[in-house]
Amino acid sequence: MKYRSYLLIAATAFCAACTSSEKPVDLSGQSKETKSSSKYEFGTVSEKALSSSASLPGQLVPFNEVNLFPKVNGFVKQLFVDRGSMVRKGELLMILEAPEMEAELQAANSRYMQAQENAEASKEKYERLKEAAKEPGSVSPLDLDNASSKMKADLAMAQSEHSNVEAVRTMQGYLRIYAPFDGMIIQRNVSPGALVAPGKETDQPMLIIQDVNKMRLTVYIPEDYVDKVDLAQPVKFTFNAMPGQEHTAKISRSANALGSMRQEAIEIDVINKNGKLKPGMYAEVKIPMVSGAKSLLVPNSAIVRSTEKEYVIAVRDGKASQVDIKEGLASNDSTEVFGDLKPNDKILLHASDEVKQGDNIQ
Repeated sequence: MKYRSYLLIAATAFCAACTSSEKPVDLSGQSKETKSSSKYEFGTVSEKALSSSASLPGQLVPFNEVNLFPKVNGFVKQLFVDRGSMVRKGELLMILEAPEMEAELQAANSRYMQAQENAEASKEKYERLKEAAKEPGSVSPLDLDNASSKMKADLAMAQSEHSNVEAVRTMQGYLRIYAPFDGMIIQRNVSPGALVAPGKETDQPMLIIQDVNKMRLTVYIPEDYVDKVDLAQPVKFTFNAMPGQEHTAKISRSANALGSMRQEAIEIDVINKNGKLKPGMYAEVKIPMVSGAKSLLVPNSAIVRSTEKEYVIAVRDGKASQVDIKEGLASNDSTEVFGDLKPNDKILLHASDEVKQGDNIQ
């Protein structure tokens, strides 16, 4: 009896369920229409005045730097400086010796003395013939002309031998190495007794000297900023090794040409008063920009960065268009960009590489 009652209750519940007009409930809590309408988030490209300055890295280099090579073959006889030595312009740095050059000088002097004696003898002979020729018929004109030619040839030979002597003496002068400017010896690669010879620029120099009293702060300006730099305004910079010490100076010179990295080099002369600044030190330099210059800005989340390129996804005619960009100055919420974009262009926020070129954007 109880079993039949249970069957009756179950049949009644089943019929009630089949005749119900309610639709199945979507457990996700939102409809397909809601999903599609919130799939993408959009923003726009804005145009604003550029910041008054751009922070770029700079590096200190010596105002002058020279690698000292020998001009002649020889041995290092005396060395008067070492690494760290401060030198003055014209100061003797080292002496080389070349015994064969002394022999060359003696031989050149001997030839010069012989040529000079011949020239004197030819001149005296010509003077005697010229005096004798005052008596008609005593000296033929041909003999006088020959004597004149011999005198001139011997004089030319004497002058040539004198030039050879001066040339050898000049070569001997190359055995003494002098400082070309005031500076510091930063590298010494030879010792007394070492054999040195003229070489290529890629060979190891005997000495390296740098002028560190005045230095160059070199900054490379990206191509996109070249026409926006205000060369007349002072530059502020801080060295990484000396935080908190801000310096001010003017741009001394610019290359007026782009290098291999599509950048223009500018230089700022820095006086090294107390010698604390060292070549190779890095600095953060605030380059002043021309007032009124404007840039295109996009939200940081709109930029897609991959190993191949950087781009934003613009919405054009309802389709996705990947626009390649180069980044400029960045702030907390936006970044300056350079590319095929215009102010008020519609772009995709929170973009990713999942959105392909030509995809429909609703």
